[in-house]
Amino acid sequence: MLKITLSRGMTATTETQRRTIKGLGLGKFGSCAFHADSPTIRGMINKVNHLITVEKEERATKEEKPAKKETKAASKK
Repeated sequence: MLKITLSRGMTATTETQRRTIKGLGLGKFGSCAFHADSPTIRGMINKVNHLITVEKEERATKEEKPAKKETKAASKK
């Protein structure tokens, strides 16, 4: 997963760059979106790389989450 954050304003950008930003799901300065790492998304990132920051995010799946702790009421039984 990639976390993409809009780190600069879009005042002096071209129309195609604005459309690319919108296509990535970004709107205002500071907004962020999560996307799977794919060639299509990488191409969009390369087009507007001077306006955004990209971080690699590792999201935990359901199997990786730790089990719930036992509550006091359950342990007294």
